[in-house]
Amino acid sequence: MNQSDRSARVRLVDVARAAGVSKTTVSDALNGTGRLPAATREHVQRVARSLGYRPNATARLLRAGHTRLIGVAAREHVETPWVYAELAYFVQLVTATTRAALVHGYGVVLLPTTGPGDCWLDMPLDGVFVVDPVEGDPMVGDFLAAGVPVVSDRRALKEVASGTKEAGRWVDFDYGSAARQVLDHLEDAGAERVAVVAAATTACFHQQSVDAYLDWCAERGREPRIAYLQGPGIQNVLDAVEGLIDDADALFTLVEGSPALLLDTIRKFGRSVPDDLLLVCTTEDPTALYTDPPVSTLSYLPDETAQAAVALLVDSIEGRAGDHGRLFSADFQIRASSVAPGRGPARRTAASPLTPG
Repeated sequence: MNQSDRSARVRLVDVARAAGVSKTTVSDALNGTGRLPAATREHVQRVARSLGYRPNATARLLRAGHTRLIGVAAREHVETPWVYAELAYFVQLVTATTRAALVHGYGVVLLPTTGPGDCWLDMPLDGVFVVDPVEGDPMVGDFLAAGVPVVSDRRALKEVASGTKEAGRWVDFDYGSAARQVLDHLEDAGAERVAVVAAATTACFHQQSVDAYLDWCAERGREPRIAYLQGPGIQNVLDAVEGLIDDADALFTLVEGSPALLLDTIRKFGRSVPDDLLLVCTTEDPTALYTDPPVSTLSYLPDETAQAAVALLVDSIEGRAGDHGRLFSADFQIRASSVAPGRGPARRTAASPLTPG
């Protein structure tokens, strides 16, 4: 029997038998508690080491009232199951959340993208980061009602605040202003028929962005041109684009998609970017910079958002006052795909600094 085989089976009771003492004495000796003679404590520790005993970290943390685990749930689509790796934004957000959590000494558990929150209340989570919650999202309310600290967006927390003891903390964007910034840019570049691809969801990002687009069109007396996805996935995005580009001179995608595949689809229908169709994508896909032409992008800063969310959540878990929210501005990178020929080089609009809410 090798050492790893022995260690895997050594229990507290095994140490007690080998040392000739009770389990309580072993527990006190190994945890530095109780009133034990120094010789007894040293004897038990020596026996435990010789047997290869290792304490159960999970059990110890549960007894202490915490597990140092943070849950992450993306709720943009709650009707259709999907995985985080399908969309570049969520890949980067989860990666950044995991990295930030490790800095604070926490691990991350990915929760499902569908279903209510109550089915996960039995999981030993210290806190939860709920991303893109839908309107009246039960997951936010269920966790807060159970006394589990939550970080989400302001609307979700406001909707459930009256029924919970803890109001939660938030990270958020002014989605409407970000959408208008893109729309104004496209108008300045000469576009008169701007089409939008959005998701059929009540997540705050999509609702506020679409509302801003509809208001923008109404102010100019223009007919909205909008296609809604019924679920995530690049094929759904491409199908929506195909139904819009014949009667548009600019395209603004609010859904995550591949810039290269979008350009290929547009060319397949005989359109040229930016000669007769301007293009801006809401995406974190790094290839946008290297396509031909480079694609203008609207970014919602997954790295910065994750770092702020984890810091707020850890403060809440550990009982520190701190800030209750962080408001960001989106990062709009203007590249050749949305600059009309002859209008000069692309400009860059950088994100504004992080500001407390």
